[in-house]
Amino acid sequence: MKFETPATTNPIDQLKVVGKPTSRIDGPLKTTGTAPYAYERHDVAPNAAYGFVVGAGIAKGTIASMDLRAARAAPGVIAIVTARNAGKLGKGNFNTAKLLGGPAIDHYHQAVALVVADTFEQARAAAQLVRVQYTRAAGKFDLAAQKGSAAIPKGSEVGGSSQSKVGDFDHAFAEAPVQFDGTYTTPDQSDAMMEPHASIAAWQGDKLTLWTSNQMIDWSVGDMAKTLGIPKANVRLVSPFVGGGFGGKLFIRADALLAALGARAAQRPVKVALQRPLIANNTTHRPATIQRIRIGTARDGKITAISHESWSGDLPGGKPETAVGQTRLLYAGANRVTTMRLAVLDLPEGNALRAPGEAPGLMALEIAMDEMAEKLGMDPVQFRIVNDTQVDPEKPERAFSQRQLVECLRLGAERFGWSRRNARPGQVRDGRWLLGMGTAAAFRNNLLTKSAARVRLDNRGVVTVETDMTDIGTGSYTIIAQTAAEMMGVPLEKVIVRLGDSTFPVSCGSGGQWGGNNSTAGVYAACVKLRQAAAEKVGIRAQDVVFADGMIRAGEQAVALAEAAGPDGLMAEDAIEYGDLNKKYQQSTFGSHFVEVAVDSATGEIRLRRMLAVCAAGRILNPKSARSQVIGAMTMGAGAALMEELAVDKRHGFFVNHDLAGYEVPVHAYIPHQEVVFLDETDPISSPMKAKGVGELGLCGVGAAIANAIYNATGVRVRDYPITLDKLLDKLPPVA
Repeated sequence: MKFETPATTNPIDQLKVVGKPTSRIDGPLKTTGTAPYAYERHDVAPNAAYGFVVGAGIAKGTIASMDLRAARAAPGVIAIVTARNAGKLGKGNFNTAKLLGGPAIDHYHQAVALVVADTFEQARAAAQLVRVQYTRAAGKFDLAAQKGSAAIPKGSEVGGSSQSKVGDFDHAFAEAPVQFDGTYTTPDQSDAMMEPHASIAAWQGDKLTLWTSNQMIDWSVGDMAKTLGIPKANVRLVSPFVGGGFGGKLFIRADALLAALGARAAQRPVKVALQRPLIANNTTHRPATIQRIRIGTARDGKITAISHESWSGDLPGGKPETAVGQTRLLYAGANRVTTMRLAVLDLPEGNALRAPGEAPGLMALEIAMDEMAEKLGMDPVQFRIVNDTQVDPEKPERAFSQRQLVECLRLGAERFGWSRRNARPGQVRDGRWLLGMGTAAAFRNNLLTKSAARVRLDNRGVVTVETDMTDIGTGSYTIIAQTAAEMMGVPLEKVIVRLGDSTFPVSCGSGGQWGGNNSTAGVYAACVKLRQAAAEKVGIRAQDVVFADGMIRAGEQAVALAEAAGPDGLMAEDAIEYGDLNKKYQQSTFGSHFVEVAVDSATGEIRLRRMLAVCAAGRILNPKSARSQVIGAMTMGAGAALMEELAVDKRHGFFVNHDLAGYEVPVHAYIPHQEVVFLDETDPISSPMKAKGVGELGLCGVGAAIANAIYNATGVRVRDYPITLDKLLDKLPPVA
């Protein structure tokens, strides 16, 4: 199905199942421990051996020698895989560095060996006996030190270029009556998902099956085939449940490749899970940024000039953190410059973490907006409203398909009690606590991508959906089931959803908050075909048909779906493909964040007291799971604002706090009451579902809202994340 014109009234608009707050249909499996996660599969490879990964002990250089004799002689050892005996390996399209290092080492904890043994304990013990001698080379590990050498890349994922210019920023900024110029930093951050990267590999002849934890099945099948140098048709990936990914499992990692190599060497299935320290240093992370923002306005607060420059680092061949993307679209202003510069660093690979680009970009931009509002003597909410735009500021002929940012700000301010905020920082106390409120706009683009599904109807009236879409804890199973139930006129109990298998039609996959809208639109397209087939089977014109209560009806005719299916059942397969509506209209999601904090006037200890998010993100397919996504994102934003930081050892080039003891993330006790409001919105230009995405919008801007609240509480402006108490202590107001 080609989606080329805005959606009109269709079966989804009935909203009998779609749009209802629905508990996850996979919930009972997860709460009873019976959901089959990758490493815990005992039904698929009962004779599996265990692999343990040896990571490089240097960040850059070469392997001078590797002594495997003691490891080979250890109890239970079956095989040891290294670059010397693994055969010729390629590199996937989505990997910046090789997944198996040697003799050259690209980054710390790059895999250099896999020890395979009968038990996990034997593999782990033998891995400690591998002796590797390295020749170190000088590396670059400090973004600030390499800032001067950073260059503008030839291209990037945001807007197709690393730099955009509209008007004459330099002249407009110089002439602006009110000017602001500020620099902010965000640190390296870990995806820190609960389930580690894990895979079980088994070969049957020259065909490989991987039971793995992965967000993007088709991408990873292609990269695995390319890395191993085998046909794509010879690789099958199975990933029905993913225990968190946040972007870190968009691509194959060392666990998948080494499980495959280990299984080939051992001639039996092998399972590999990356130990927690390797997740920080062996896999991907969100790279640190340095961001400079300049804003010039008229006296009335209208922006006349805005510039956002960002510096980040990655391995050779990597890409920049696209932190300037939202600044191209969020606020009006005739004269604009955005630039991304990339430095070469020898740290582990930088890549996607939930809301790449906008998450760190808004952490800077939305503080700058508050700082500028203060210079103007304007309320921060009103300053944002004054600079709203209903068209792409860089391409004014291109309107937004839907844009309710102002409504989000106004409703949020009303619901939060913003009018009670004292504009003078450091004035409100509750005993020893300094109280403050902060706000920020939320923005995330709506991304469209082809997505396919197969739908079957059997002689019991049961609808089965098959698509290689994944569920990373986001509720894919449920919204896909809701879509099929709505389209075919059956209750949820009559829908079976099968996900995460590369033998199923290729979906959009999970990432970038594109999964919900695109995957359900693919199911919609397949169901349209199935409805046509069922109607034709019973001799009813498809355009007259109504599917409801397990029946096909047209006028006086009524036939049960089970009867229409017949003994052999019916099957349909289709994909949603998009025309050029996304070129004619800018498609984005919007929101607002409001936060209240308390800061101890003596110790600088920070406590969140209230959090509110207001979201405008098209049709909300399942308000219950959507709220769960947003409050989870808000929690991640709290972590990014207050505690998350991969600490770089700038001498040796690795992340020191490479486990969940040293890398702090929020726990329940840190998070206060969270309220989420969804605006009643549909976007017919987005898809037949009239939905967008919301899973990452809840993260975008919340860190800055917290920072702004801390400033309002204390009068201390911190521009370097995370905002830890040591950055406040010597600047706090005198204790009363």
